[in-house]
Amino acid sequence: MSLPVPGPAVSPAIVSALRTLRLERAGIAALEAALAGPTPRLGDEFSSAVALLLGLRGRVVVTGMGKSGHVGRKLAATLASTGTPAFFVHAAEASHGDLGMIHADDAVLALSWSGETAELAAVITYARRFALPLVAVTSNPDSALGRQADLCLTLPKSEEACPNGLAPTTSTTMQLAMGDALAVALLEARGFSARDFKTLHPGGKLGSQLTYVRDVMHVGDAVPRVTAGSGMAEAVMEMTGKRFGCICVDDAGGRLAGIVTDGDLRRHMGPGLMALRVEEVMSRHPLTIGTEALAAQALALLNGQRRSVLPVVDPDGTVVGILHIHDLYAIGVA
Repeated sequence: MSLPVPGPAVSPAIVSALRTLRLERAGIAALEAALAGPTPRLGDEFSSAVALLLGLRGRVVVTGMGKSGHVGRKLAATLASTGTPAFFVHAAEASHGDLGMIHADDAVLALSWSGETAELAAVITYARRFALPLVAVTSNPDSALGRQADLCLTLPKSEEACPNGLAPTTSTTMQLAMGDALAVALLEARGFSARDFKTLHPGGKLGSQLTYVRDVMHVGDAVPRVTAGSGMAEAVMEMTGKRFGCICVDDAGGRLAGIVTDGDLRRHMGPGLMALRVEEVMSRHPLTIGTEALAAQALALLNGQRRSVLPVVDPDGTVVGILHIHDLYAIGVA
């Protein structure tokens, strides 16, 4: 999709921003073409890098300097949070003791656009001395880094968005994209699931979205419930005491037979209500959810059906808990 051509009233800042986006988009397109192109060197090296890192017994040690170093920190964090143990070693600090952080079963992933970053020399030498796998991400396969690497992910040269051609812009965007491509290929190869992500990322908005119903639901005596055959007087007392605005009705086998809600009470309101049995008032096919569902799924179900409460059932249909929409709001699911 082409960007709109700015008219005469568009500010210079917008003109500059559009040019930057165009050039960075062109860099990503060039990278995509290099991965899928008829000359498959980058594609082959990428596939080999994924296989290497997937079979690694140790960790991925990401390193770089300057803007490449900042990209490397992000890449290490993305790898670690998606199932590939990784950490970042600052290239300049490596020669002042941080080489000791690298173990014999690790692999080194070095980022340098030019491939000639002087501070990387110590890391490269260390990797070669101890026969550690070395993967390079660079635009120059004939550089000091590219020549020493076991695998060289060669990024196509592209024009920087900086009008002076100096500040890393397009180049760092391409490095970020290559790093994300590696991380996602690895997580897919590992079969890394939403449950795995939750284990490694319990905090923040993502953590709340990946919380399970079992972790939020009310259980035990907190669940409003009566057995089939109970009178409505008992049911109303139970509903009032538990304050969920509903009550679960169990059949003789302990499975959920139905649910009585405030709405059901209003529909049956009259002088004879308290003389009825719960089966005469309850809704027989209530909306339910399982313990292993995500909290975000529960919220979508409640919102979609315009409900506020969900009985939580096990595979046999037995009520094991109850979930109120306010419980989901309280943990930040929205």
